[in-house]
Amino acid sequence: MAGGMSGQAPFRGEAPDADAIEAIARATIARLPAQFAQHLGDIVFAVEEYADDETLAALGLEHPLDLSGLYHGRPLGEKSSMDSGAMPDRIVLYRRAILEEWIDTGVRLDDLVAHVTIHEIGHHFGLSDDDMHALEDDVEDGAEDPAA
Repeated sequence: MAGGMSGQAPFRGEAPDADAIEAIARATIARLPAQFAQHLGDIVFAVEEYADDETLAALGLEHPLDLSGLYHGRPLGEKSSMDSGAMPDRIVLYRRAILEEWIDTGVRLDDLVAHVTIHEIGHHFGLSDDDMHALEDDVEDGAEDPAA
């Protein structure tokens, strides 16, 4: 993804806030193929500073910077009519962990947020890691194709 997915200039000055991270995530979602995008309407997207202690403990993680995103819910293929009345599925991006990874790796922030967003969306669809990478490539190709 070295070419950059959104064409944004690198961030300068203050660290991007939650709204900036969410805007990048939503721009990524807007570039998803229709067969995926049409199934995301009921998912709640949020950006939080860190994962809470309960979430970290449930995942066996010790430090909040170890988790950059999380899908809360049941994969689409496992849902049934018995799920009515359940809380909506959620995708949470953790701002501080994303920023730490951005600093540590030097990956463009828009690419990193897109990667985390697509990974969590992949969990919603029950995708394998290979399928998530293919979806990420599709989104990237669409961003670089002026006709897309």
